[in-house]
Amino acid sequence: MVIFLTAGFPDKQATMELVPALVRAGADIVELGVPFSDPLGEGPVIQESSFKALQQEVSLKDCLDMVETLREQVGEAPLVLMGYYNPIYSYGLAKFAQDADEKGVDGLIVVDLPEFEVEPLRDYCAPRDISIIPLVAPTSTDESIAAASARASGFIYCVSVTGVTGARTEVSNRGFELVERVRSCTSLPLTMGFGISTREHVVEVGQRADAAAVGSALVRVMLESPRDELVERASRFVAELAGSSLQVSGGSGT
Repeated sequence: MVIFLTAGFPDKQATMELVPALVRAGADIVELGVPFSDPLGEGPVIQESSFKALQQEVSLKDCLDMVETLREQVGEAPLVLMGYYNPIYSYGLAKFAQDADEKGVDGLIVVDLPEFEVEPLRDYCAPRDISIIPLVAPTSTDESIAAASARASGFIYCVSVTGVTGARTEVSNRGFELVERVRSCTSLPLTMGFGISTREHVVEVGQRADAAAVGSALVRVMLESPRDELVERASRFVAELAGSSLQVSGGSGT
């Protein structure tokens, strides 16, 4: 289970409460979305969460600081920053890699950074053992999949659909076809995401890929939850996705 939530939504403290609770509920990897003003890969749900985080001026530095605190609370559970290249480039590649390493970032997914332009960032991150996790899609050519797989680390994120993030009623067959194409190029774990929103989806994906990534469906639960019930509702949702029998206590901060 790879779980995505927007860092700083609905507020910074909520992120600090949510991430440890979601790990306890069954999340194996947590992707923290870095709020960005032009999230071209996101559907309306994650766009809304990113906008609300930006209204509170949540920055890339804030996200790194959150990772530093969370690292002590979630043990070895990988923490991955997922976002767009402009904030990283503006931060400075060398400084970003150094700070990400010191704060405890395990990996990066940079949605709008194509493989042929990733080398400068990888050169700073690879010596610090920060994985650059590529995104591949059904429209990716065999050549681009092979190139991304050859230099990837951590895992490879297989986008199940052409389009933006968002919960869907069924898992795309094109996503499964993509997993098979990528499988022939790498021994790294393959994560399938975009559109996965139910326990049934997770089980189906688990028969073909190594992990299922869920984002919009969780963020929708968060958008619809009162603040004092946020942690409980989000945790129960993740436990349901993971097939966990974990009993989640109610209330904020539990």
